[in-house]
Amino acid sequence: MNAVIDIGNTLTKIGIFQSGELKDFSAYEILSVETLKKYFSKHSSVKNVILSSVIEHDKNIIEYLKSEFRFIELTHKTKIPIENLYQSPETLGKDRLASAVGANSLFRNQNVLSIDAGTCIKYDFVNFKNQYLGGGISPGIEMRFKALNQFTDKLPLLNYRYFDKLIGENSEESILSGVMNGVVEEVKGIIARYEEQYPDIKVVFTGGYLKFFEKNFNIGSNEKSNIFADSFLVLKGLNQILEFNAK
Repeated sequence: MNAVIDIGNTLTKIGIFQSGELKDFSAYEILSVETLKKYFSKHSSVKNVILSSVIEHDKNIIEYLKSEFRFIELTHKTKIPIENLYQSPETLGKDRLASAVGANSLFRNQNVLSIDAGTCIKYDFVNFKNQYLGGGISPGIEMRFKALNQFTDKLPLLNYRYFDKLIGENSEESILSGVMNGVVEEVKGIIARYEEQYPDIKVVFTGGYLKFFEKNFNIGSNEKSNIFADSFLVLKGLNQILEFNAK
């Protein structure tokens, strides 16, 4: 069995895979060696582990994983099942790369755009030749709320809640309207521009704000839909990379 560990800006996510299927999922605010020991005591069949991190993490975690499992730490030098044409692969976020690999595994030999809506909104494109070309990064929803508060004197700091009114009738609603509708229109516009260049493109949403985007996009609602959702896209991509290296 495989274990994949994704250390993100907000949460650490761990998935257990068997024969390509996700069998268990857990999330933690803080990851430590002690946490991993407890976790793997309940999953003693795990033999292979891959770790991806976008933050500085406890190096003792790496030493522990190396000592107990066949272990890979995802870096720009790790072999992957797609061709990486990014001009600065050493600066590419590991979660972005894993998301792209996950989307490609769903739509092999097709143009596919993954949109990971979390702390940031990340767009990552793989073409029909299974080549990763790059994408874009923009502020996530919470980051936009914080920016309005931090860079003005009087605007309050709001937390995320679903809001789809166009006209805000007070300051709080005006912020919600600007942020929430602005995010939706940004993403719609980005998708439209990709569709202009790649009419047959598939789009896969993932990330912590997936539910919000599911309410605002025509995700997998009919046979002709080109927009899909997968909560575990990054974990699936990491498992694909782990399997590829095992071969």
